[in-house]
Amino acid sequence: MEQSRPLWDNPLQFVFACISYAVGLGNVWRFPYLCQMYGGGGFLVPYFIMLIVEGMPLLYLELAVGQRMRQGSIGAWRTISPYLSGVGIASVVVSFFLSMYYNVINAWAFWYLFHSFQDPLPWANCPMNRNYTGYMEECEKASSTQYFWYRETLNISPSIEEHGSIQWEQAVCLILAWLVVYLCILRGTESTGKVVYVTASLPYLVLLIYLIRGLTLHGAVNGLVYMFTPKLEQLANPKAWINAATQIFFSLGLGFGSLIAFASYNEPNNNCERHAMIVSLINSATSIFASIVTFSIYGFKATFNYEDCVSKVILLLTNTFDLEEGFLTADNLEAMKNYLTSTYPNEYTELLPQIKNCSLEAELDTAVQGTGLAFIVYSEAIKNMEVSQLYSVLYFFMLLLLGIGSMLGNTTAILTPLTDSKFISTHLPKEAISGIVCFVNCIVGLIFTMEAGNYWFDIFNDYAATLSLLLIVLVETISVCYVYGLRRFEKDLHVMTGHKPSWYWKIMWAFASPVLIVSLFVFYLTDYILTGTLKYQAWDATQLRYTRYIYNSSLFNF
Repeated sequence: MEQSRPLWDNPLQFVFACISYAVGLGNVWRFPYLCQMYGGGGFLVPYFIMLIVEGMPLLYLELAVGQRMRQGSIGAWRTISPYLSGVGIASVVVSFFLSMYYNVINAWAFWYLFHSFQDPLPWANCPMNRNYTGYMEECEKASSTQYFWYRETLNISPSIEEHGSIQWEQAVCLILAWLVVYLCILRGTESTGKVVYVTASLPYLVLLIYLIRGLTLHGAVNGLVYMFTPKLEQLANPKAWINAATQIFFSLGLGFGSLIAFASYNEPNNNCERHAMIVSLINSATSIFASIVTFSIYGFKATFNYEDCVSKVILLLTNTFDLEEGFLTADNLEAMKNYLTSTYPNEYTELLPQIKNCSLEAELDTAVQGTGLAFIVYSEAIKNMEVSQLYSVLYFFMLLLLGIGSMLGNTTAILTPLTDSKFISTHLPKEAISGIVCFVNCIVGLIFTMEAGNYWFDIFNDYAATLSLLLIVLVETISVCYVYGLRRFEKDLHVMTGHKPSWYWKIMWAFASPVLIVSLFVFYLTDYILTGTLKYQAWDATQLRYTRYIYNSSLFNF
């Protein structure tokens, strides 16, 4: 159990490693979406309750197990009981699945980062058609940001059955992303320990710059008011509580084995209790901080779109009814609509299909998460900023740092059990093991650079980890409390931290957290069953919207 292994240079380096891993893209693109969907500021109530009941206790448990057993996930759980080796293996497999598809986000970030140096930004305007007689029809009907994402970046196919070919530009970006990860993990904690200072701290600097810029944007206040206005009726919505628990669970990275692997490189007397509280609180504070930035951008984008919509309606009515220029304004528009309807009923009725219903509230209500938020909504807001190239470079550089930070944790979860194995470590040096893991992941990950790759990405993102991680952490908690023994674990913590855990930790581990995990597991299992036939969303280039299709058996016929 007390095998010789490299250590972090100091406890601060360990904290930075955990923050770099835990604070990831989910804090930037999922938490704001959940706030938007489930009550604005009111969502913080279930969120912080779940942090206390689920987040901090389970994070503390994983850090303590890793630090006490001084091994990766497989060795740590085998030490507790030979029958629990499967828990560690399951963590490694899930981390492998996650690494396969997660790094393609870094590939997309590289792609956008490289294009951010162009003036104007390539997604700022629609490209010309082949005859140079106008703009590309798909781009004109959708938007320049949607066109750049779906056509220039993904070149997405109409359905998942039409696999298409590998997009070489995306493949090169993916190879580059894996090369960067490999260089970061080349020598284990020796190299990772230096990188985490950058991946954990620089995103905060970029977010701070965006916060200052965001708060000065026209309409930012509209977004912040929307965020902080609590919709207390959402507290009665079970899905708000379920999503709060899920966000805490996955944003901390529980069950992957990364936290156990990181903690295994600690000194035996490291205060893992304090570090668990620090990391979990910083993670949650980052989510709120990122939401303030995001909603200021949301407010700017929504206000810009609303005012643009109003301007087009005013121009249309002014030209059609030969009104004096400047007579129609946003303030008297509705009144003038009513007047024109009663005065010129026939003409207004013919014009009605061209008159858009402009609503600031509707713009703010448009809920987007994941890649849609990162690569479409943000891109649309950035293109309308002054010095857009600068803010584009900063934003996609931040996404890249967040993604690489998470990838360091995922790959460490895979590599630590492998390097702990005497058979593997005696035959292969650490650099070779890291290279093989990165190479295999990169080759398999090329499926996500195909024309149907984004559909495969959604499959892995939706189904590769959710239920399996819940089951893994449930078994971990039960194993520590009822197999290893809570009293025995309490003595280990006394030796490591200098004091026994309080009643709060013991109640959470033995009762509250397992009950909550079982509830989440039942909810997701029931949701999958009630969903019936699994469907996916495909981008329809003709109708310029998502269309739902059913998965069928031809999906796997390559």
